[in-house]
Amino acid sequence: MSGDVLWLHEYEMSALSSVLEKQGTTVEKRMQEMLIGLYAELVPHEEQQEIRSRLYAECAAEQTAEEAARKYTAFCVRENDKISFYQLDRTEDILEVAKFLRRYLRQGQGHGAAALQTSAFARMDPVTEEQYERLLALRMESPGKVTGVFDLDFDRQEVSSADVAEGWNTWSMQDVSNAIYHAYRKSCLRPEQYTARFLEKLESKELTSPGHLSARDISFAEEITEIDSLLNFMAETYFDVDKVFGTHVCTCENDDALNVYANYDCASGQVCDELEVDLHRADGREESVEYRLNAVEKATLLRKMDVYCLEQTGTSLKDYIAQLMAEEIMPPSAPLM
Repeated sequence: MSGDVLWLHEYEMSALSSVLEKQGTTVEKRMQEMLIGLYAELVPHEEQQEIRSRLYAECAAEQTAEEAARKYTAFCVRENDKISFYQLDRTEDILEVAKFLRRYLRQGQGHGAAALQTSAFARMDPVTEEQYERLLALRMESPGKVTGVFDLDFDRQEVSSADVAEGWNTWSMQDVSNAIYHAYRKSCLRPEQYTARFLEKLESKELTSPGHLSARDISFAEEITEIDSLLNFMAETYFDVDKVFGTHVCTCENDDALNVYANYDCASGQVCDELEVDLHRADGREESVEYRLNAVEKATLLRKMDVYCLEQTGTSLKDYIAQLMAEEIMPPSAPLM
């Protein structure tokens, strides 16, 4: 047989394969081993190193390109006082989540978490809480990468969606179901038109939910104070603090009061992980209420702090901190003689 192809007659190849099979190998494996040995023997070591580096660089570039092209959606699912976290390696938006909720509510039976995993989101992968938190932070930093984060609370019958501009948006599952029905009553619309119709139907139906503070919940009052490299912002409490913090102050049954503060750590350049929540009892007792912030709430607070700092001081938060630090390191003026 002419040409560049190595060749054995089929009878010869069959015999060779039979012998090698008894030895626990194959023609392909033996040929590969011989080819690798020949390459190692004849190609100079320096050239092998150059080729190895080139192949590694090409492989790394391919992996980087693949990762850059990947999109993620994250889910937190709460049901029967149990919390689970999931990652979906593709883009999903609130409309698809709303369609699922409508089907689920109309069926009126079964567990929500199980229904979610047998729906259009069936290929979700379980992740740890730490991995979910990273996806939550990445949602705020790179919304083109993590295109959606959804918290489905089947116990409260609430759904929350992380929005880069608004922070968390929370609605009742029933309101979301009704909104998606009205959004698609008219056909042949562009995708953005369905989204607009859906959100329009949900206007003024947002809920205040623990762990899901939104931009509309956050506002500040009083002066910004600085203590031990912490900037202290006093939060106004126009939202339902009892629902968020588990207190009982929005009532005529007692004279308890609540003060809420958000702190910014100048040293780390970050919003502190917890709100400072002080409960003042009518009998004079004081208690601290724990409230840990997630990445969406911290990002929303940071934007609000920056705007409030500009209003109060005429400078951005970053510039205001730089001024404070410059004043601290500036040596005192020499006395006049």
